[in-house]
Amino acid sequence: MAAQFGRRVVKGAATTAVAAVAVAALSASQAPGVTDTAQGRQSTGSQPSSDPDADNSATGNSPYYTDLPPLNSPTPTPTTGTGTPTGTGEAEAGIPATVLDAYKKAEAALGESKPGCNLPWQLLAAIGKVESGQARGGRVDANGTTITPILGPVLNGNGFARITDTDGGAYDGDTTHDRAVGPMQFIPSTWEWSGRDGNGDGKKDPNNIYDAALAAGGYLCRFGWDLSDKADLRRAILSYNNSTHYLNTVLSWLEYYRKGTHEVPDGTGTLPSGRSDDNNGSSSSPTPTPTSPGTTPPSSQTPGGGGSTSPSPKPPTTTPPPSTPPTTPATPTDTVDHLEDAGTAKLTATAGDAFAEKIATRTETEAGKAVAKVRVRFTIVGDTDSVFTGGESVATVVTNSSGVATAPALKAGEKTGDFTVRATVVGRAVSGLDYKATVTARQADALARTGDTALTCVAGGEFADQVELKATYKGAAADGVEATATLVKAADDATANDKGPYFKDADGKTVRTLAGLKTDANGLLKLSKLYADDTAGTFLLRVNTTGGATLTVELKVTVAPSSSPSPSAS
Repeated sequence: MAAQFGRRVVKGAATTAVAAVAVAALSASQAPGVTDTAQGRQSTGSQPSSDPDADNSATGNSPYYTDLPPLNSPTPTPTTGTGTPTGTGEAEAGIPATVLDAYKKAEAALGESKPGCNLPWQLLAAIGKVESGQARGGRVDANGTTITPILGPVLNGNGFARITDTDGGAYDGDTTHDRAVGPMQFIPSTWEWSGRDGNGDGKKDPNNIYDAALAAGGYLCRFGWDLSDKADLRRAILSYNNSTHYLNTVLSWLEYYRKGTHEVPDGTGTLPSGRSDDNNGSSSSPTPTPTSPGTTPPSSQTPGGGGSTSPSPKPPTTTPPPSTPPTTPATPTDTVDHLEDAGTAKLTATAGDAFAEKIATRTETEAGKAVAKVRVRFTIVGDTDSVFTGGESVATVVTNSSGVATAPALKAGEKTGDFTVRATVVGRAVSGLDYKATVTARQADALARTGDTALTCVAGGEFADQVELKATYKGAAADGVEATATLVKAADDATANDKGPYFKDADGKTVRTLAGLKTDANGLLKLSKLYADDTAGTFLLRVNTTGGATLTVELKVTVAPSSSPSPSAS
């Protein structure tokens, strides 16, 4: 299978010319590069070894597989009844059953939680192909966890981005540097906030295809992106791995999978072949010079060149001085000693509202000097649905010339109470800085009836009109405000009455208190229908809301008219 696939891989400049016709999205030459191990993944030669944007991507801009989907042959290939090419095309269109199921389940989940994202499962399949060859051809167990871990290369700046350890080796087993992990190749610092439980086992495991696929979908649906929009689609893919080659490769597989795929048994998926880092990470592999049996390939062939046949020059007679290992220059991040609050005020907001204050953190050296151009990550921690602008729970901000990083505005969710926003330095193991934020319940400071009709009823009957109220706060409609309605004993006794008017619960039973009520988007609240027992008199209905608004409504129950004829006058 591997040998057959190797013959289908298109290399060098010819790849670009042909692929441009077959796949409109493809604009750069690609090379083969896939094995089961991290060393078999492509080194992005056009990127610097210490990538300042690496930690802002899902993969840390890790290397990736660059094999392209099969191209249309000049001679038409026989097709199946569905129009899917047979032979090599059909094999490449096959996706392992569990892996395919994970992609489709992730699409369905995101369709419910973020319908405006329009995430197609084929995009997850395209990224899964480029990142891990569909979990190494579907080598996963029944729960979707890879048989053996899939780890990217050590991100130590040696040919790749440099990201120092962020997880203590918990995900990648490396306590010095980070490595991309799992079938969707998340770096630990990204998985820490973007990880999801896609198979419902209570764990968020980057090595599980269900968890990883759902996390990848959530990552691609950030910032309100609509993936049916070409510009947003490009932004989302580049946020996963910031490489034009990567973008074009993913787009080519996306278009290929959209034309038709089919399910194959786990462990039998087609594995990409070749290693694109054989030529030090160049994005296009040289075409080998043909040789006759028994001849020796030219020893002076230049990687990517034409393959000169000149003999190799003799080595110098003097012994060269020992080479000095290259040193990686210190970055501003390396000089950070601690974090300081930069004047953040008290963080309090009403549910559903934006926080007026923003969190500001300063990075400093041991001597207290501000450090600019450092990435600070702000992470919302705790049982809360509050988010940053854009709907995310994590934001990464670069410090300015004063060493200050200001987080995006916070928006309070509906869950009330305290939560924490934690500031940490990306790529530097220094203590984080926690900020306490508080969400208070929605409030109303005034309640009023929307009508003035007298509320009357005969004993044993029902009130014709339902009580409708409007809640306001500082003159504006107060939406989402919780309220409680109670038929009280007296103006000075808020105890629920045991006679007179009453409500009915869902089972038709008599109740005289309605709790958990909430005003609608216009601040309106219509109470359930009221009934009267056989007790006549004047009764009180009291409604209270969070924020202190109270309204007491008078209810009158009259004696039912007698059904007997009046005695005649004597």
